[in-house]
Amino acid sequence: MAVLLKGTPVVEALTAGLTVRAAALRERGTVPCLAVVRVGERPDDLAYERAAKKRCAAVGIKVRPFVFPADVSQDCLLSAVLGINSDPLIHGCLLFRPLPGSLDESAICAALDPRKDVDGVTMGSMAGVYSGAELGFSPCTAQSCMELLRYYGIDPSGKRAVVIGRSLVIGRPVAMMLLSADATVTLCHTKTRDLPEITRSADLVVVAIGDGEAIGPEYFRAGQTVLDVGINWSEEKQRLVGDVDFERVFPLVGALSPTPSGVGSVTAAVLCKHVIESAGRSEGTESVLRKDCIQ
Repeated sequence: MAVLLKGTPVVEALTAGLTVRAAALRERGTVPCLAVVRVGERPDDLAYERAAKKRCAAVGIKVRPFVFPADVSQDCLLSAVLGINSDPLIHGCLLFRPLPGSLDESAICAALDPRKDVDGVTMGSMAGVYSGAELGFSPCTAQSCMELLRYYGIDPSGKRAVVIGRSLVIGRPVAMMLLSADATVTLCHTKTRDLPEITRSADLVVVAIGDGEAIGPEYFRAGQTVLDVGINWSEEKQRLVGDVDFERVFPLVGALSPTPSGVGSVTAAVLCKHVIESAGRSEGTESVLRKDCIQ
């Protein structure tokens, strides 16, 4: 029977360590602060905003909302982002996407200072992920995969890893992060030939294609670790499902993250981690905090 890689204990461990780090920053006069920029009233944005605010409150991070109507002008939104960049009391910015089609999303993202890009949406953050430099931050969902592996003691070093999905939000960055952790990584996608054969050869498989229960047991073998990043609504089952067919795959592999309560449940805690790191960088003490606190 596989190990169930649930996100709840990971979140609890992260929250405990981050609370200590936030308190240390506050004692020195730095109040960690997250700006939340939302355009319109998309239900998924509102749900994640609630989760982020709840987790920030638990850790000790101040949240400043910047809420705009769906018909906000490009100049108005751009001005807000530039104001966040220049405000020394704001350490991170969560910019909800996609933006309405009337806005130039690329230009808005490009305007955000990578030092405050705690959700990894800028090219500066991507450059940091790909080069290993301390520039910006990795996308929160990709980082959540690494936090899950770290908590459960699954070391990617020396392992063969396959990532299914090539998006800039999950697939490509998590492939680079696994490579930095000394895994040998193969990046695949829905057009990859003989995909089941490739995934069966891996020790670790990350699935992020956005297709509900599309990846069945024929893609796996006994003993593998599988991270299912997918979150899809199943009309047939009337509930959320992952990209992996959980019921059929779980009895086969060595470890599997569920949907929900798996990778996705860790993202808000990772967002908080990035805000705390940004606040520490702003006062030049982040290296000290990292030595003193559990990661």
